[in-house]
Amino acid sequence: LVVFQVVVLKMLPFDNKPEFQVVVDMDEGVALERTVAVLEELGAYLETVPEVSDYQAYAGTAAPINFNGLVRQYYLRKGANVGDIQVNLTDPHHRNRKSHEIALAVRGPLQAIGRKHGANVKIVEVPPGPPVLSPIVAEIYGLDYLGQIRVAKAVRKIFESTPDIVDVDDSVETPSPRLILRVDRKKAALLGVSQAEVADAIATVLKGEDVSYLHGNKVKYPLPIRLEFPVQDKADLDPLLSLRVRSRTGALVPLSELVEVREEPRPYSRLHKDLLPVVYVTGDMAGRLDSPLYGMFEIYRKLKEERIADGALIDQHFIAQPENPYRYGLKWDGEWQVTYETFRDMGIAYSVGLVLIYLLVVAQFRSYLVPLVIMAPIPLTIIGVMPGHALLGAQFTATSMIGMIALAGIIVRNSILLVDFVNEHVRAGVPLEEAVVQSAAVRAKPIVLTGLAAVLGAFFILDDPIFSGLAVSLIFGIVVSTMLTLVVIPLLYYAVVRNRIGRLLEA
Repeated sequence: LVVFQVVVLKMLPFDNKPEFQVVVDMDEGVALERTVAVLEELGAYLETVPEVSDYQAYAGTAAPINFNGLVRQYYLRKGANVGDIQVNLTDPHHRNRKSHEIALAVRGPLQAIGRKHGANVKIVEVPPGPPVLSPIVAEIYGLDYLGQIRVAKAVRKIFESTPDIVDVDDSVETPSPRLILRVDRKKAALLGVSQAEVADAIATVLKGEDVSYLHGNKVKYPLPIRLEFPVQDKADLDPLLSLRVRSRTGALVPLSELVEVREEPRPYSRLHKDLLPVVYVTGDMAGRLDSPLYGMFEIYRKLKEERIADGALIDQHFIAQPENPYRYGLKWDGEWQVTYETFRDMGIAYSVGLVLIYLLVVAQFRSYLVPLVIMAPIPLTIIGVMPGHALLGAQFTATSMIGMIALAGIIVRNSILLVDFVNEHVRAGVPLEEAVVQSAAVRAKPIVLTGLAAVLGAFFILDDPIFSGLAVSLIFGIVVSTMLTLVVIPLLYYAVVRNRIGRLLEA
């Protein structure tokens, strides 16, 4: 069922949250006014969504920090090219659609508005579990950082060409030029102007400087008098070059006579993880399968066929960073990493629990073989759990795994009741065949009643967005395993002890 995607694996299902976030990224160097215009148009569309109660837009800075933003480092976002919209929804009892459905519905129109203005618009939902940098994260490693960027761009194209992969982005800034003003020292010395004076003049008009203070009788604090170019003059080089500085002789010399202008590409910011330079490619998955795991494995399959690392296949890793620093490598992160660690730890806990159950049963029945019979129905829980998820269209999540762990103890208890009944009646002189038949007949009622009580208790959390997986595992696992236990355990126990009846009587 999992292989054919009838049952979808996911860390945790989406909860019905009262908010979501719209993150806007524009090209580096874009004026703040353009970012504000994009946010205003996005906000105008959000006002038409009936479930939106209000929103707050933040241009050039980050929205107030939250847990999700802390992990994704949204609180560090600043600059004229970034913007956030914090969208608040109406009360869940006053709307028919869940927050995830609303986010899916508005993603297309919002991103269409962003593409019109050259903006990358991402819809960020509050995660139900531990937040990550993005649901799908590809970390690109290598020896040459510019080569890592080339590989990251190729990986991003594969992200964008994969169905249902949305909100694709990377950590590489948009290539942009920068102007270097180099002071001609010889000419400046001849004209009687020092380099420091030139640097101070440029810093004053671009960054601003308080040159004096204005005091008043009715003013508690002095008002600074600040010298600075207006915004429109900062965007043009001519007003800066026409600025004049005073030489030692008192003459005013324009900066155009003192500096040489040179255009260079702006260097990229370099991100590091565990002391290794890394480039991130991020994305999310939306559609019929909203589990990022399936989108990640689809991209993984495509990358196995594409030679994007200087004509070679890129090495892909799921657990640890690439060991060979001289080859380009890709490490998958995001929700996959959290899912892997969670299910790995739960699997270890499940195994430890089985070992402890086995040791307890060995101590009870003084046999190493009988506990294996008693624990035989534990794998039968999967026969009920997986079809149950498929029948209800539920995702198999971490809470579903918790339900499977709880089922192990319930099923073992039922098996112990049957085996102990057989042993007591055999010691009382009842033939083994008759004792086996009576165990299923007599113990069926208490076993079914206790199972029914557990099933009824699980029904109360069946409609919970997070713990519905736990309820599905308990309900279908108990129903199926209880029916199979009443048949399988007596038959298995009879097959095992029929030739060891003497040892059974001695015990």
